Amino acid sequence: MCKVMPLIMVPEGKECRISDIHGGRGLTRHLTEMGFTYHAPVKVLRSEKGSLIVAVNGCKYALSKGIAMKIMVGEC
Repeated sequence: MCKVMPLIMVPEGKECRISDIHGGRGLTRHLTEMGFTYHAPVKVLRSEKGSLIVAVNGCKYALSKGIAMKIMVGEC
C-alpha cells in the first residue's frame, strides 16, 4: 500500500505520483489543465520558503505551499 501525503512533505529530488487533489472545482480544473492528473509523476525540484518548484510532464511550475498542501501524492 502506498503512503499518501501532501506534496509539501516530499523532499527535494524525490519523484512521486499524484493520488488526489483536495481543492475546489476551480483549483482542481486549473491544476488538471496544467498536467496534475491522477497518477501523473511529479518531481520536487526545489523547496523554498514560500513555494515549491516541481516538474510535471516535462514542464516546471512554481506552486505556493498552500496549493501544494492540497495535492496528495503517493510514494509508490
